[in-house]
Amino acid sequence: MAITDSGAQNVMFVHGSCHGGWCWKKLVQYLNPNEFNIFLPTLTGLGERSHLANENTDLNTHIEDILQVFKYEDLSNVILIGHSYAGMVISGVAEVIPDKIKLLIYLDAYIPQDGKTAFDLVPGLIDLYKGRTMHDQNKPWLVKSYTPHEFDISDTKDVQWVEPKLVPMPWHTHTQPLKVKNKESMKIPKAFVTSGAFGEGMFQRQTEEEKNKWDYYELKRGHDVMITAPEELARILSIIISKENR
Repeated sequence: MAITDSGAQNVMFVHGSCHGGWCWKKLVQYLNPNEFNIFLPTLTGLGERSHLANENTDLNTHIEDILQVFKYEDLSNVILIGHSYAGMVISGVAEVIPDKIKLLIYLDAYIPQDGKTAFDLVPGLIDLYKGRTMHDQNKPWLVKSYTPHEFDISDTKDVQWVEPKLVPMPWHTHTQPLKVKNKESMKIPKAFVTSGAFGEGMFQRQTEEEKNKWDYYELKRGHDVMITAPEELARILSIIISKENR
């Protein structure tokens, strides 16, 4: 739950694979609390909710997590920001409640395609994940987390902060296809921020016509840019939001 200012803009940050709501802490200190009501939910089976992970945890579970925040916080006119895997999550939420979302911001994130899974969108990812499944703990439905360095984090203090908080990722979050068909969700303004090779590849795989539909920014400071360059990212997000408010 967040204590909010009724005159401020609702902004919800949704984390990616292996992370939790904790990963935005460095970033939000650069956002004016008088301007933004900030929500930092943690998806089921991750972060402080990692004890809830089970073999049935999937993309729908995480979409429902965010829908429940909207419901119980009585939210509307929300700027919804998704990092990495959460591009799938926020897109799924937009399919259900497009009338409650003002702007979608994809931060080095998946750009979904109708009927495709996260594995479908990234060639070779399924083989990589198969090699990280936790058969040794009799939990083949969990995938070992990437390391901080694999998330492009190199600062020693950041590594020490992040490493103990990273947790395995439920396998079925990446095997479930997402339907992207709602014409109203397609009308929601969208912005993309590229911060690493993953996001750049995801964005560049689109056609020129598709690229032109996005408000596009670059801050190439590594995939976990909310940790490696929080102040600069906060500045870009403020620009995107201000532009949309004009």
